[in-house]
Amino acid sequence: MIEGELMDKTTCCIVGGGPAGTMAGLLLARAGVEVTVLEKHADFIRDFRGDTVHPSTVRLIDELGLGAEFARLPRSELTRMCIYAGDRMVIAADLTRIPGKYRHIAMVPQWDFLDLLTSAAAEEPAFTLRMRSTAIGLIDEAGQVAGVRYLDADGVEHALRADLVIACDGRDSVAREAAGLRQRMEDVPMDMWFFRIPKAVDDIDGGAVQARFTSGNSAVAIDRGDYYQTGYIIEKGCDAELRAAHEVRWLRDRVTELFGWSTEATAAIQTWDDVKLLEVTVGMLDRWYVPGLLCIGDAAHTMSPVGGVGVNLAVQDAVAAARVLAQPLLDGTVQTADLERVQRRRMLPASFTQRSQRGEHDMLIGPALRGTLHTAPLPLRIVDAVPALAGLTAYLGGIGLRPEHAPEFARRPRTGAEPAHATR
Repeated sequence: MIEGELMDKTTCCIVGGGPAGTMAGLLLARAGVEVTVLEKHADFIRDFRGDTVHPSTVRLIDELGLGAEFARLPRSELTRMCIYAGDRMVIAADLTRIPGKYRHIAMVPQWDFLDLLTSAAAEEPAFTLRMRSTAIGLIDEAGQVAGVRYLDADGVEHALRADLVIACDGRDSVAREAAGLRQRMEDVPMDMWFFRIPKAVDDIDGGAVQARFTSGNSAVAIDRGDYYQTGYIIEKGCDAELRAAHEVRWLRDRVTELFGWSTEATAAIQTWDDVKLLEVTVGMLDRWYVPGLLCIGDAAHTMSPVGGVGVNLAVQDAVAAARVLAQPLLDGTVQTADLERVQRRRMLPASFTQRSQRGEHDMLIGPALRGTLHTAPLPLRIVDAVPALAGLTAYLGGIGLRPEHAPEFARRPRTGAEPAHATR
């Protein structure tokens, strides 16, 4: 122990309070596992985070007894994904055709979603959330991770011992790097600029998502009620060059051309400071764990923003981890083989999704950036022509391979029903 260091103990330390971390914390706490979540920020409010909650996650929330609370959150609902590619519009996915009760993607601000999960978790005596707690390293004992070192809001270093650390701190994971794990990175064609465009008062039918891909000029706009959260696609690594070569009016003109927005609306992009860069990366860990530590979500498999699937995959990872690890954590017997079981269950969905994203990069985004996208690619035209295929693409994107259900120990009755006893 170093001078001034404070040390305490928990059963499971989760690094990162995003979708994976908060869901894993809620589920494990409902199993009775003592769990502590470390989140470096003071709150969850951040612009331009993943806000798409897919049908499999909506179903999961209902299974947890939080469906009524979730339904009250600010939201819009996406039932079809329409893409304007080249000279035509196609229906790339139709969620009304998927089986089950939940046939839409809920567009919910991520901070509201995280507040919902942490509020539910706070009702569990085993759950602790420490905000403004920044992980800086791991505790190592005889080659095994035995906890986390972190700084509190005052810059005081603490050591939190744990039987297991779950790294949920995103694509730039401190815990993953400290464990010596490195993702295999893939080449991607693009980065993205994010900015807000206010909606006109009479703009009532913009739709939840507008995706427009033309030669040399492509963007996606998500309807947020009174503004569009807009992601403009640029060639990989060209951010600084484009900002230096153009005044911001160049960008305003291009999004006006794409979406037909008024010059008054696009004037909201006043300077380049209003345009935030997302450096797109795609990577995968060959091994998601070391003794005492497991990576899930973006810490294990960084996703492209294509399809907005990052939140869904992270949540599904968390459910699988909780189901596999709850009992070993309660018994004090968690082993590396248990961590391997989590990876084995979740590797196929993550790998399949990345493969699908690569296909979209090659089919749509690459040609658009190169200026060779003049009409919708043949696979999109086939899906548009055969409605059943639009249902299949919706299922693969909205439900996915190996969707996870809430473990029995984490289920609660829906709001208004009689409480039931949890079982393990």
